[in-house]
Amino acid sequence: MQEHGPVQRFIDAECLRLTNEKMPKDTNALIASGISNTIIGNGEIRYRTPYARRLYYHPEYNFSTEKNPEAGAYAFERMKQQYKEQILAGAKKIAKG
Repeated sequence: MQEHGPVQRFIDAECLRLTNEKMPKDTNALIASGISNTIIGNGEIRYRTPYARRLYYHPEYNFSTEKNPEAGAYAFERMKQQYKEQILAGAKKIAKG
């Protein structure tokens, strides 16, 4: 797959958008960090806040679901379980032109 090609850009954008739906939304700083630190098309989504790792890997953290009912640990993994086939179908459609 070509880096920065249309298929990779689609996958990155969809993964970022759908993962953000599962992120804690207190001040939206974590989501904003993902948007500002990710280069769409390079295959890496980056959240860079001092607490990003702690929130991702610690399910025992008491997530507020008031602003986002889907908030919780392992947001990317949960997003993949839910949307993997949808993302792959979109990528295949783009690859076929």
